[in-house]
Amino acid sequence: MNKRRNFIKKTAIVGAGASIAPSVAFGITKSKKSTLLNVALIGVGLRGTNHLNNLLNREDVLITAICDIDKNRTDLALKAISKAGKKAPKVFGKNEKDYLNLLELSNVDAVVISTPWLWHTRMAVDSMKAEKYTGLEVSAANTLEECWDLVNVHEETGSHLMILENVNYRRDVLAVLNMVKQNVFGELLHFTCGYQHDLRGVKFNDGKTAYGKGVEFGEKGTSEAAWRTQHSLLRNADVYPTHGLGPVAVMADVNRGNRLVSLTSHATKAIGLNKYIVDNGGKDHPNAKLKWKQGDIITSTIETANGETIIVTHNVNTPHPYSLGFKVQGVQGLTDFDYHTQRIHIEGTTKGHGWENMDSWFKKYDHPLWKKFGDGATEAGHGGIDFFVINAFVESAKENVAPPMDVYDAAAWSAVTPLSELSIENNGEPQDFPDFTRGNWIKRKPYNWMKDTY
Repeated sequence: MNKRRNFIKKTAIVGAGASIAPSVAFGITKSKKSTLLNVALIGVGLRGTNHLNNLLNREDVLITAICDIDKNRTDLALKAISKAGKKAPKVFGKNEKDYLNLLELSNVDAVVISTPWLWHTRMAVDSMKAEKYTGLEVSAANTLEECWDLVNVHEETGSHLMILENVNYRRDVLAVLNMVKQNVFGELLHFTCGYQHDLRGVKFNDGKTAYGKGVEFGEKGTSEAAWRTQHSLLRNADVYPTHGLGPVAVMADVNRGNRLVSLTSHATKAIGLNKYIVDNGGKDHPNAKLKWKQGDIITSTIETANGETIIVTHNVNTPHPYSLGFKVQGVQGLTDFDYHTQRIHIEGTTKGHGWENMDSWFKKYDHPLWKKFGDGATEAGHGGIDFFVINAFVESAKENVAPPMDVYDAAAWSAVTPLSELSIENNGEPQDFPDFTRGNWIKRKPYNWMKDTY
């Protein structure tokens, strides 16, 4: 742990002294530079606790407040803070609105929100109105109205919001982004991505089986089963698009010289969750009689202003090893890459018409961030990417500048959920993406993702 803290301390010093040139947001820019960032966390469940642990390893962060309506979670958070030798924060969680009292604290500069999805936008809006630098877990919004709420409040207040999409910092993702920026694939044409992850054990959890073979959710469920499963019962939509879309949107310069224009979506029948319940709880279990609305596999096709297409797949209710299914196709070649597949074909470079393993390519195009901090970041969670996303949040918040993934990204990427729902309801009818930048995407410059700071 001491080795880890020393690494974080060195990183913070480097970040504080680095020149920062993020894309400019369209709200008011305020200056509030500080070497110490006072951070509050709203939501200290599994995800929030992960963020807490990474923040506790930093010498440039002070945890001044935490909030969760589950006292067991706040107790665990307080123990972690005490074990780290840090001062106890103020605790909130008397009711669902107690987070508003947290936002009134003057010793809170930045807020990390890791709560159930339905609370994301309202909490982020209240946080920005309270002039807090806001970090918001994915997805950022559930409806188009909520997407606009995030943008409008940012522009009205000048408070920044960062969507905490950690997959953008995956080592292979950043290496391929480096390849894109160096024109390895030529002019870009097409992408595939998505979220394919068997979450049935997460969605059905009776508190006894943990993430095993429980078949309870809602009031009888625990952790994510208490809230996430309900979305599959009531919505036929891609409810979790940003892990896949975020990385390829950056590669395609979305909101910065390009934008998402239209979407069509289709859904398969919904039988996976019913089979899971019958297999593990029996055909007579009350939940076996439920009619699930969300199709087991949802496929969306997105068109961009610059003429690329993006296929986004959502599949969490069937047996499926974890996969985000990335493909980047340009006029010069392509790559298929994920944890289970890493292959490339570049015309005139790789042999014949075959695939080549990407080991040497990943080594050649390894991102400067991973070269510099990769060894020390690996313990941070999700293979190290959680360190990088929180580091970007902290360093952006300390300078009070627009983050690498800003409110316009949060709105555009999250808009896939309501737009896919509308398209599926209307037999795959195309849906237009709102232009959340109000035309400014034409002149916005891409964020410099290739620097070695954050």
